[in-house]
Amino acid sequence: MNKIQTDDTANNASLHNYKHNSVLIVDDEPGIRQFLKKGLTQHFGLVEVAEDVQSAEELRQRCHFDLIISDIRLPNMSGVDWVSDIRQQGGTTSVIFITAHANMEIAIAALQAGASDFILKPFRMQQMLASIQLALSQQKIERENRVLKRQVDQIFDSGMIGKCDAMVDICHVLQRVAPMPTTVLLEGESGTGKELAARALHRWSKRKGSFVPINCGAISAELMESELFGHTKGAFTGAQQMREGLFTYADGGTLFLDEIGEMPLPMQVHLLRVLEEKTIRPVGSNREIPIDVRVIAATNRNLSKEVEQGNFREDLFYRINVVSIRMPALRERMEDIPVLVQHFAELISRELGVPLPDISDDDLNSLKAYDWPGNIRELKNIIERCLLLKRSPMQCIDPHTFKGVGSVSEYAESGERLEDVEKTHILNVLETEKGNKSAAARRLGVSRKTLERKVRRWNEELSE
Repeated sequence: MNKIQTDDTANNASLHNYKHNSVLIVDDEPGIRQFLKKGLTQHFGLVEVAEDVQSAEELRQRCHFDLIISDIRLPNMSGVDWVSDIRQQGGTTSVIFITAHANMEIAIAALQAGASDFILKPFRMQQMLASIQLALSQQKIERENRVLKRQVDQIFDSGMIGKCDAMVDICHVLQRVAPMPTTVLLEGESGTGKELAARALHRWSKRKGSFVPINCGAISAELMESELFGHTKGAFTGAQQMREGLFTYADGGTLFLDEIGEMPLPMQVHLLRVLEEKTIRPVGSNREIPIDVRVIAATNRNLSKEVEQGNFREDLFYRINVVSIRMPALRERMEDIPVLVQHFAELISRELGVPLPDISDDDLNSLKAYDWPGNIRELKNIIERCLLLKRSPMQCIDPHTFKGVGSVSEYAESGERLEDVEKTHILNVLETEKGNKSAAARRLGVSRKTLERKVRRWNEELSE
């Protein structure tokens, strides 16, 4: 008796996270349905029962289920045939079959239909709970794999690179808020590393679910609700099968809403409700699905101004702006260029199978003089172009975007040497800082010693 109580306690502890999950029980025996519903209600947020396939299908079309427990022998249609149909329609719900009539042929058919487990009647609740634990763990792994496959072209190194004061402060803030369920808003220009920061938040949060990114500006307004919340079969024209949304994929993990300022106003209403209620409703369904998702939003727009102009809901802005983190532009952290160049050079050289480029101090100083309108993303592209074309980094920059040291008409069209361009820029900065070499060095992203060496050389050239 004590052994059974101990096992039950262990199962209760391991299943406590399934309050956000739903289960459908299908069996023509009332006693089995009652036994399972009573035993599973304490573990699941939603438990529904059906006596045949027709009743089960009606429930399934109205509601998402994370797990189906089905007898194999059912009136009018076998459970194996029914689950096979579900799989053909694209359904991915985990299935556990139960039966009192087992043989090798039935067991093989059940597994081929996509069952996670096969349990013989009579069974104990402890045995069923162990099977459920295995089935839902397997489902979680399969969902993570689908998300990785879907987002493979968006996955890149998620490490935070940089040692300037601004990046150190940002990392400290990220680490402090990561363990909390708080919604975070990442602000900054395009290419400043907002998704890197979101991935770092997820990694440091220790959340067990997936990190699921979505670009709100890349999805049409008509498809966004279905993409986020999923839909039932027949919910709209073209919905030939049920589909889970990205909130479901991110359950237990993090959903990254990039460019949230692009989200249409009607969708903003739905998102606000999800953030407040912690439930989603797939398109075409009238049932709510509990979810445990941490939302991180990002934007390159000024959302306060967007609120004033009526382009963004004020209530949603305050809901997502609990913690706001601004990612600095690259021109504001020029001292990080050497470490970023080294990081990208090593990363890309390994990917391309080419030698590391020889980047001199003068190359780095010239890169620090550039304005970097595309920020870190542009720097990475420049380094890749440098490796592919075997040119210096500055030779790979489009002169029409080189705003840091003068206009195209002043430099590119005049044919001035790069050294002269650099000298002109440094002297202009010194003049702006009224000869203060320490301030000029900080602005240029170089050491005072480097700046003094260059000025000394130029003075020597003038005296010759």
